[in-house]
Amino acid sequence: MEHQFKVVVFDLDGTLLDTSEGVLASIRYTIKKMGLTPLDEEKLHTFIGPPIQDSFANIYNLEGPILQEIATIFRNQYKEVDLLKAKPYAGIYDVFQALLDNDIKPTIATYKRQDYATTILTHFGFDKYTNIMYGADHENKMKKKDIIKKALIDAGTVDYSDAVMIGDSDNDALGAQEIGINFIGVTYGFGFKNKKDVNKFPNIGIAKNTAELINLLVGREK
Repeated sequence: MEHQFKVVVFDLDGTLLDTSEGVLASIRYTIKKMGLTPLDEEKLHTFIGPPIQDSFANIYNLEGPILQEIATIFRNQYKEVDLLKAKPYAGIYDVFQALLDNDIKPTIATYKRQDYATTILTHFGFDKYTNIMYGADHENKMKKKDIIKKALIDAGTVDYSDAVMIGDSDNDALGAQEIGINFIGVTYGFGFKNKKDVNKFPNIGIAKNTAELINLLVGREK
């Protein structure tokens, strides 16, 4: 890739960390606590990434105050029991180091609530590479584009052509598209399963692993 980016914005779930164990455990707990019909694994995995209220609304056709009750149950369980049940993707720290070695600023923008995001990212050492880590507000009123914008502003980005969003889902792709920055999709996470999925959205590259991601961002493979 000829373009030398100045800022890279990463998603968290499915891009930096495999958070499936903790998220799915809290979703199962919430479903049981609310007396809802259990879901198969495929449907459960669709909950990873988007705001929790949206997922329960879509899957169970719910609306109104019950969604806030569901969100509260999920968040309490996730924060107190399941938050740190996660694994960094192989080679992801090499990606961050490669960016720093090439004077490229890494940042993070996630739909995870801000306090959760800060806790889990610090626990897994991403604060060694960046202090620009933004999550969602407690009411989930912010869209992905709003969270990405906060990261770009904090990074001092003026020219959006100098920035690229890295993510594993349509939320990441749409957020990047809506504010006009480049997008690279990864297929090792939860959302995109293959190149066809990514190519439904404007993108400048697709990575099936972190070595390919390094190559796309700084022009060399590890």
